[in-house]
Amino acid sequence: MIRSLHRVVAAPERPDSRSWEAGAIRTIEADFNRSADTHLIPVPLPATPDVHLYLKDESSHPTGSLKHRLARSLFLYALCNGWLHRESTVIEASSGSTAVSEAYFARLIGLKFVAVIPETTSPEKIAAIQFYGGRCHLVKHPQAVYGEAERLARELGGHYMDQFTYAERATDWRSNNNIAESIFAQMAQEPHPVPKWIVCSCGTGGTTATIGRYIRYRCFDTRVCATDPENSVFFDAYASGDMSLRLQNGSLIEGIGRPQVERSFMPGAIDAMLKVPDIASLAAIRYLQQVLGRRCGGSTGTNFIGALHLARQMHEDGERGSIVTILCDSGERYLRSYYDDTWLAARGMRIEPALAAVRACAEEGIPLPWTPGAAGACASPER
Repeated sequence: MIRSLHRVVAAPERPDSRSWEAGAIRTIEADFNRSADTHLIPVPLPATPDVHLYLKDESSHPTGSLKHRLARSLFLYALCNGWLHRESTVIEASSGSTAVSEAYFARLIGLKFVAVIPETTSPEKIAAIQFYGGRCHLVKHPQAVYGEAERLARELGGHYMDQFTYAERATDWRSNNNIAESIFAQMAQEPHPVPKWIVCSCGTGGTTATIGRYIRYRCFDTRVCATDPENSVFFDAYASGDMSLRLQNGSLIEGIGRPQVERSFMPGAIDAMLKVPDIASLAAIRYLQQVLGRRCGGSTGTNFIGALHLARQMHEDGERGSIVTILCDSGERYLRSYYDDTWLAARGMRIEPALAAVRACAEEGIPLPWTPGAAGACASPER
């Protein structure tokens, strides 16, 4: 006996939703095809000549930062999951750079965008978000961005993109020209093509997850060192295994460091971590300005201090090889903060002695003056 088939019930769709999604995806992919890959810049370290350092310059993306990759991945992930439609308002919690990039992609496909950001976000980033048609919703406390973004999404009937949850899963870590695949392709003709270390700071944790997974997938003998600024829980959570840690204050170094462990933070993809004092990060970007002839953002300074520490460690151990780290964004976004001596002095920061210490370490091999508990030896996780 032939049984009757149950009637197939299709999920309700808005008119032409699939065709709109396909058009939006094609638009994003066309934008990607127009953008050349970011550069890999060698940085001289006179004190450690057998260790070659490179900066992956993510500031050359159309929106000027590493977060351009993340925003593209988040939009494609949301579109392919059916979470966006032609009338959607996109809401994101951010410290600034991700919001700039998401505002760009929202405008690209004709969607409204609201950035929920701390009121301490640099004026340059706020202006960039608004330039791409985004609206800025400022909150007093960094911890408040999550709940406020969720509230706005409910109130506006919009979609909360939630980079802190989806960063590690939205990125195609096996290929699709992710940052790790790009680094290894660009290193192929260098004297030490497989880096000993890749150094990367943590904002969501998505980039360290992508790089760590790709390295394991390709079976490279490269290790990942994550750097963490002051007023961030990632380092302590990694070292202790306690993922419930919380802080009330946010990081001075915009774009990295979080007051809570985000769901995209994957400790198992990381081999070591360093805690870097803010004054060291800000001195490092002044040094890089002198060496490169250009300004970099604060998180690049955090990465550079981590790379400098590892280069000295390799040199002392008699190791030759290469280190790659990330130039996350341009320092032009921080002219009224990190590059303003009056702003630094108001926070009790004396930049000249710190700059001299960074220069002495990079050029003469003199150890950095900051204590091991703050910027010293790598911590291994307790499993």
